[in-house]
This record gives sequence, structure tokens and C-alpha cells, in this order.
Amino acid sequence: MGFPEGFLWGGATAANQCEGGYDQGGRGLANVDVIPTGADRRAVITGKKKMLDFEEGYFYPAKEAIDMYHRFKEDIALFAEMGFKTYRLSLAWSRIFPNGDEEVPNEEGLHFYEELFLECRKHQIEPLVTITHFDCPIHLIKTYGGWRNRKMIQFYEKLCRTIFTRYKGLVHYWLTFNEINMILHAPFLGAGLTFEEGEDEEQVKYQAAHHELVASALATKIAHEIDPNNQVGCMLAAASYYPYSCNPKDVWESKQSDRGNYFFIDVQSRGEYPRYGLKMLAKKGITIPCTPEDAALLKAHTVDFISFSYYASRVAASEDSGVEKTAGNLFPTIKNPYLASSEWGWQIDPLGLRITMNDLYDRYQKPLFIVENGLGAVDEPNEAGEIIDDYRIAYLKAHIEAMKAAIDEDGVELLGYTSWGCIDLVSAGTGEMKKRYGYIYVDRDNEGNGTLERRKKKSFSWYQQVIASNGENLSN
Repeated sequence: MGFPEGFLWGGATAANQCEGGYDQGGRGLANVDVIPTGADRRAVITGKKKMLDFEEGYFYPAKEAIDMYHRFKEDIALFAEMGFKTYRLSLAWSRIFPNGDEEVPNEEGLHFYEELFLECRKHQIEPLVTITHFDCPIHLIKTYGGWRNRKMIQFYEKLCRTIFTRYKGLVHYWLTFNEINMILHAPFLGAGLTFEEGEDEEQVKYQAAHHELVASALATKIAHEIDPNNQVGCMLAAASYYPYSCNPKDVWESKQSDRGNYFFIDVQSRGEYPRYGLKMLAKKGITIPCTPEDAALLKAHTVDFISFSYYASRVAASEDSGVEKTAGNLFPTIKNPYLASSEWGWQIDPLGLRITMNDLYDRYQKPLFIVENGLGAVDEPNEAGEIIDDYRIAYLKAHIEAMKAAIDEDGVELLGYTSWGCIDLVSAGTGEMKKRYGYIYVDRDNEGNGTLERRKKKSFSWYQQVIASNGENLSN
């Protein structure tokens, strides 16, 4: 059997990590622009350190990123050369509504994305568009407090009506919020939240998440009304948790950790808050501001498919286990002694992808879409200027084999696969350029130096053959 006919092979980026042009085309400032590299990055991402503008002594990599704002035609041509069937990208909200609360959108920003989508269509590439990928206009944070404020729903609704109308026929696949569960781990990055001393941060995070969930259901409703051909997905940072041991306490902890991941997706896919979640919130004294109108909207407008990122599996243990932790996607997990790790400590587990796919499909019975997966590594050109990234090929090959097994042997329905950072870009977690994921090398370093020249890696031609064979030819 193998991958189905029409399977959507491609790659993924995010506006704030590749576009640059932060002050061009009428664009306004966004939260993702003012997150610096260095020691304070995590404090800013988590809302512990308030940084709502550029400050002296910091480097802000998103200002220029890899300058795709000026080079998108060149980059899309390279994606087309690889044979991409789809390209996942995100919109910069502040490029379309610079402040976020204007009545009239910025035509220059709308035109930019129209040109980008037309360029994709010219190469028979289906755009897969994330409406907000860790992106919130600074004005909405300063004036309204970000997603803690219910007024954000109406601003997001205006954004959605604008883009669904303008790009009708150009875009058919949409994601509402990138990794919505990251609001709990990176609240400034995920929802423009900053906190005052003594504030109930958990209450604010779940309140903001509710507003995003209502906004997501509203977006789904509007997308289907404007174009019945539109398909709308949710998106979570996924990876099933293994219990550290067969100690029932560890098994219970892994189940609780999985539920923490699924919580928001349960709402987006099933249309209501799960009972376990309501019990958990009540125990914490957290109140969800859910009106009867909210509940009706959530129930009536669930997503069409489940998209997710997967980089590594995770391990959970009870508090008294005293086990070693390792790095993960913006938050640490327990080290799994059976797995090798990347240079950044992320554990490499292809079978974990198959397990995660089965868990998600069993839970929701909706088509899946893997929209992020890849290996961040230091790529060094050799004396001939070539980047021989066999380690990346090995990682991707093993994960594609796991996907194929989930389809063939387990019956999982998978729409497509967009590996992360198909062209080198700025890391969301660390702000680094040296943590590279791409098939295309970009000459830029962590300090912003370099020519920005694009260069094909060995994995470029490898992925080209994978796509051409619809996943059958994975040889190196």
C-alpha cells in the first residue's frame, strides 16, 4: 500500500522565524520580534520578564531572520525543485493588521501574501497556512493584555474574515493556532501574556487558552461559510509519554501528562471541555469564562483534521522517582536510557512517532497531518562547500518509515507531512541559526552575520527522491 495517492509531501516554516522585514510594508511590531537571544530569552518567552520593545544590549534575530520577505520566490522555486506538494507557512498578523485592532487591513501586507500564494500555485504547491504561529501584535499586548482579554476574539475574527475572503481559492488548508498547548509552557510566545508579581498565572493562562479555543471555533465556522472547500485543523506539540517504569505511580503520571497535552485538542476536536480537565481546573481553583454561546460555538464547529509537531517522545515519572531530565521542545522531559539524543538533547525515537499517531487517531478518529518533524543539528560545509547531512537523512528516513507503518499496518489516516525548517531558519526555542533543520543551507550565523546565500544540502536531493517516489525510495 504505502502512502496514499495525493499525499501532501512538503516542508514547514513560520513567518517570525524566516520572513524578516519586521518594519517593512507597513508591518507593525509583534511579540515574536522582541524576543532576544541570550540568557533572558526564556524569561521573555515565559512572560516572566516583560519586554515589549527593542532594548539596548540585545540581539533580536527575527528582525531580519533569513529575509524570506525579499527572497520568497527564490525559496519557493527551490521547494518546487524538491517536488513539494504543499508548503506550510504562517501569516504575520501585524503585517495584515499592524496594530491588530484596525478597522481596515494593510493592503501592502495582504498583497505580499497574495503574491506568495500565487507563487506557490505557479509551482503546483498547495499552501497550508497557520493563521497565528506564536504571533501577536504588540499593540494588542500593551492595550488589552494579549489573549487574557476576551476582546482578542473579535480582533482574530476580523483577521480570519479578511484572509478567508481575500485568499479564497488560493488556500484550502488552514491551522488556527500553532501548538496551542504551548500556552502553558511559553505564555508570552504563545499568547502575548506577561505577568505581574503575585498574579495567578495559571488562571490567566487557562483564561487566555479559552479565548483562543473560542476564536478557533469561530475561525472554523467562518472558513466553512466563506468556502466549503476549506479544511481547518488544530495543531498541538505532540509526543506520547512513556511511564518511566511499570510502577503504577509512573504509569498514572504518564497518563496525566498525556491528558495535559490533549486537553485543548479535546475541546477543538470533540467540541467540549473533557470532564477530567474540568475536575483538574476545579481542584486548582481555576475558572473558565465559558458562556452558553461559547459552549454552543465550540460544540458546533470542531476541526476537520488534527495536525501536530513531533520531534521526540517523552517520559513521565512520579515525583519521588528522582530521575535525570533532558531537553525537549521548550520544556524538559525525563531522560530515556534506551534512546540516542540530538546535539540539543532531544531524544530520537521514530517508533514514538508511530505510537503518537496511533494514540491521536484512536482518540479522535479524524485525519492526521504531521506539520513539524525534523532534526536540529550543526551543519558544517566541507572543503568543497558541500553539506553532507547524512545524520538528518537517517533521522527523517526512520520517521517516514514509522509513518508508513502507521498507515499500512495500523490503519491511521494521514493527510501529509511537512518536515520542519525545510530551509534553515531561526530556532523558536533558542533563537539560534546554528541549530539547523533545513534541506537548504542559509549562510547566516547566530549573531546575524552572513550573506544569506542559499545552498542545497545532501538531504535536498534525498527528499526530492522521497517525494518523487511517494515515500517508496528512502535510500541514501
